[in-house]
Amino acid sequence: MSVISKRFAVLAATAVTAALVLTGCSSDNDSLSKQYGNGTTQNYISGDGAVTEVAADKRTDAVDFRAKDTDGATVSSKALRGKVVVLNFWYAGCPPCRAEAKYLNRVHDEFAGKDVAFIGVNVRDEKATAAAFERTFKVDYPTVLDAQSGTMQLALSGQIAPNAVPATIVLDKQGRVAARVLGAVDGPGILDTLVSDELSGKAS
Repeated sequence: MSVISKRFAVLAATAVTAALVLTGCSSDNDSLSKQYGNGTTQNYISGDGAVTEVAADKRTDAVDFRAKDTDGATVSSKALRGKVVVLNFWYAGCPPCRAEAKYLNRVHDEFAGKDVAFIGVNVRDEKATAAAFERTFKVDYPTVLDAQSGTMQLALSGQIAPNAVPATIVLDKQGRVAARVLGAVDGPGILDTLVSDELSGKAS
């Protein structure tokens, strides 16, 4: 399926809400994590990789967040203004998160040195578990541990929320939600296009 056919515009920001944040699925995820540990993922909850784009004139307020990454550095929406920001929501026991890691890495590396920032948002793990995943899959961008505070998830309240694991949200240079991939990124092409369009201003 082509990038064009998979992309569609959101008619109104109110059409999709963030009432269901990821922490609201914790009971399901607990069961699913046990299945993964037992080698089965038959009831795994995730999106289908559908892409939602928000037309520039339909974008709402900028997302506001401030959190510490696993190295203790502060990541904040204010400091990232003027950059395209990619937020990837994941956790270590999530099979699609493992599958998509190489594609996220590839797009991250492609835009290195440009006005693009990637932030991983781990929705359930402790630091050691998240770090082991990052070593295994060679993730080279900062991660925020969000299981306890929900800071990053709550920042999207009233916006187009993650609502599944994995999910990837692209913020424009003004910090507004520009696009969401609900489910695993199944190749570098779509995410590359979404980031490129925002970086060049083509999507505005």
